[in-house]
Amino acid sequence: MRRLSLLLILVVVWFVGLLAFAGRIDKLTPAAEPPVSDAVAVLTGASTERIKVAVRLLEEGKGKRLLVSGVNTEVTREDLLDVTGAWKPIYQCCVDLGFEAADTKGNAQEIAAWAGKHGFKDVIVVTADYHMPRSMLELRGEMPGIRLIAYPVKTDAMDAGHWWRDQTQIRRMTLEYCKYLAVLVQESVMGLFRKTPDAKPEPKDKAN
Repeated sequence: MRRLSLLLILVVVWFVGLLAFAGRIDKLTPAAEPPVSDAVAVLTGASTERIKVAVRLLEEGKGKRLLVSGVNTEVTREDLLDVTGAWKPIYQCCVDLGFEAADTKGNAQEIAAWAGKHGFKDVIVVTADYHMPRSMLELRGEMPGIRLIAYPVKTDAMDAGHWWRDQTQIRRMTLEYCKYLAVLVQESVMGLFRKTPDAKPEPKDKAN
């Protein structure tokens, strides 16, 4: 009986957390206008909307360069140019394509390597609204010294305000919540073992 009660409590806590998670996502969009930053990075997905938004931010001068992370290896630069409708000169000079990432962890590693290569100190992160909480966890784990500005995009894949009305969206929201919890636990544990920079000693006052 005691075990059953404990299990029931855990189920209730999990369900309340799911509702809170969905409510949080629903409030993420429309996103606030991001500040001018060093760069923009977008995580690819089923929808091309987030890539179009990232290109728009680049064209508006919100960043110097754009990385499209997790591009399918069969997609060419010309294919992506056609999809985004980007201004060709900016696209040719300032858009980088990343083909290595196969999941969100891979996105974080790919973006971290790219930002490190260019010496970027702040990056605007573009992805779907429901994907943003987990993405930011993964990215912060890989890029602790870089300022990350979330720019979530609402897509047709998820209506965070009415997700419970559709079986597909229920599954997607529940799965994303479970993945988020897994990464949250992982990053919390890893955070205990990550080294923090040693504090510099305070300079001693010189005698007059």
